[in-house]
Amino acid sequence: MTPQSELRLLPWSGPDGKPCYLSTDESGGYMSRLADSIEAVQLGMAADLVEQASEVLDDRDAGPDDLRLTLAELAAALRDVLRVATSRGHLLAVSEPHS
Repeated sequence: MTPQSELRLLPWSGPDGKPCYLSTDESGGYMSRLADSIEAVQLGMAADLVEQASEVLDDRDAGPDDLRLTLAELAAALRDVLRVATSRGHLLAVSEPHS
């Protein structure tokens, strides 16, 4: 088991919206691979959403409801991307050798 400072933030939340963490010595274990896969899907969906948002912004006929929906989807995607960045940033900091 890894020390607490090396827990991995997972790309999903618990039932009460609290963060979930993984404690394991296996970087290639089932849960690690599952988290990697979900993170990849989240990042891909965020990239697609940026394209869609650009189209909505370029559409002069887009109404307030279209803009509100796009903004809500962007906010959700940004939360996912920030969670991935936090998790991966922590993993990088833990794996870097200290000078």
